[in-house]
Amino acid sequence: MIPTKTARRVAAVLAVPALLITAACGSDSKDDAAPKNSEPVAEVSGKFGAEPKIEIAKDAKVSDKVVASDVSTGDGAEVKKGDIVRLDFAGNIEALGSTWAQRQGADPKAPRAQVVQEVGTQGQMLPTKVADALTGHKVGSRVQVEGTAEAIVGEQLNPQSGIKPTDPLVWVVDIVNAKKVDKKGEVKGDQAASEAGMPEVKAASQKAATITIPKGEKAPNDLKEQVLIKGDGAAVKAGEGLVVQYTGVKWEDGKKFDSSWDHGGASAFPIGVGGVIQGWDKGLVGKNVGDRVLLTIPPNQAYGADPSNQLAKNNLVFVVDILGTV
Repeated sequence: MIPTKTARRVAAVLAVPALLITAACGSDSKDDAAPKNSEPVAEVSGKFGAEPKIEIAKDAKVSDKVVASDVSTGDGAEVKKGDIVRLDFAGNIEALGSTWAQRQGADPKAPRAQVVQEVGTQGQMLPTKVADALTGHKVGSRVQVEGTAEAIVGEQLNPQSGIKPTDPLVWVVDIVNAKKVDKKGEVKGDQAASEAGMPEVKAASQKAATITIPKGEKAPNDLKEQVLIKGDGAAVKAGEGLVVQYTGVKWEDGKKFDSSWDHGGASAFPIGVGGVIQGWDKGLVGKNVGDRVLLTIPPNQAYGADPSNQLAKNNLVFVVDILGTV
């Protein structure tokens, strides 16, 4: 799993932890889930692709199980456990978050940052049980997921959120896309030699890449990128979900700080919308599916001087295999 920028684990590339939860987002157990045709109590208006309006009566009694039902049904493929989904969502209270909210400082003409999450695993923005409730629903559907805070979040409910265990929580989720991902996928092809002054890369199959910093070379002051293997897939667009294998090391000591191979294989995240470090947004948008990309990223396009981050002030080097988009 890719942690958030502010997480204590190194290697963060995703942003914005939810206010609702303190750690894990609940289990993926189906024991707490009601049938998806159970009767919801919230009223939802608005069409798929537009910000929804959520209303719930003060005396409404929400289920103590997780209730999921279609507000409108799409005609795409059914979501399955293990799929990577790209979606929009809004909650009935501010603490639940919303992809419709404009990110501070974001270009209003740029694509919004949507959620990219694997169904069946702990997520960064949606509680696990909310994402799991999308299983069996079709791409293009608007799905209403509700239940008590205790039913959906359980022991991980953040006491600072001001939400009580019996409070009703409602998420309205638009399933924009879904795709099955090969967690062991990797880019194939003849790899070019690194350019002068760039780190050397050896990428053994099914393992984290070995990245060797050139001796005596100072880290570049600006973002540098090189396509080591040229793919023939579609160009990556801002706003898409990007599926990759990656390995990262610090230029200063050459030590690996993270790799997707070290925690389950291929990872996915929104690209080009400020949800990842700037060097990834700039260096990967416009590349092609099937590319293997070498990036050297200065601190001002990585984690800056944030004293809470272990990678603050470091120049970072990544090797990224672009496996697909969602």
